[in-house]
Amino acid sequence: MQLGFNGATTMTSNLETDIRIAGEAGFDALEITATKLDRFLEHHALADARKLIDAAKLKTHAVNSIERINVAAERDKVLARTRQLSEWCRALACPWIIAVPGHPPVGATWAHIRDDTLAALRAMNEIAAPLGVNLAFEFLGFPWCAVQTVAQAWEIVQTINLPTVGMVIDTCHFYAGNSTLDSIKTIDAKKLAVLHINDVEPMPKEKITDANRLFPGDGVIPLKDIVGAVRGIGFDDVVSVEIFRPEYWQREPLAVAREARDKTKRILLS
Repeated sequence: MQLGFNGATTMTSNLETDIRIAGEAGFDALEITATKLDRFLEHHALADARKLIDAAKLKTHAVNSIERINVAAERDKVLARTRQLSEWCRALACPWIIAVPGHPPVGATWAHIRDDTLAALRAMNEIAAPLGVNLAFEFLGFPWCAVQTVAQAWEIVQTINLPTVGMVIDTCHFYAGNSTLDSIKTIDAKKLAVLHINDVEPMPKEKITDANRLFPGDGVIPLKDIVGAVRGIGFDDVVSVEIFRPEYWQREPLAVAREARDKTKRILLS
């Protein structure tokens, strides 16, 4: 497996810093936070980002993310952002854009949620695929989200049945949403774009937020079991550290990146 660094882990740092510390800490791949790329491009060109990434000996893996894709009122905004990020991904040799659902409509059934999400992903794919960019759908295990489990996300990806649409498993969302190891066994490994790895504090699952994330191995998620399950389906791609913990954002970024790398390696090698 390759080790990826997600910019959410150092959210208050800029893109230049993320690239530098990911390279210095020994990561293989970079997940770019979309808003950081927005800010970078206010004063630089895509070619400048490409030079920094190459100098750091990194590969780009995903831009994260386009959100609330299932919300019909935001469809035009979602599609415009899809075109923009797809063009940027093509310039950066970045194969994936991560697409995230939002709240469901009031009173919506699962069939309604599934069909709305399928329609959004199909429309996004019509823009991204011709530019050589794939979509990775990420469920969120929080109670407010429309799609909360591996099984639900896989049903959507399997139904859409396009070579350019895959999915993400995030260990926090896996745990918070009560996904099962057996549900991982049903997934085609070629459709798993990335495994986001992190841990969480001991607390009721329904109260977990992104701010409760921890370095891998510092919390209560059964990470070894989850990693074992994705290995069991033949997944051997990018495992990316994604931690939205404000406490970590106040620390020196390179120290955070190095601790994230070391603790993730312990999980992957155990």
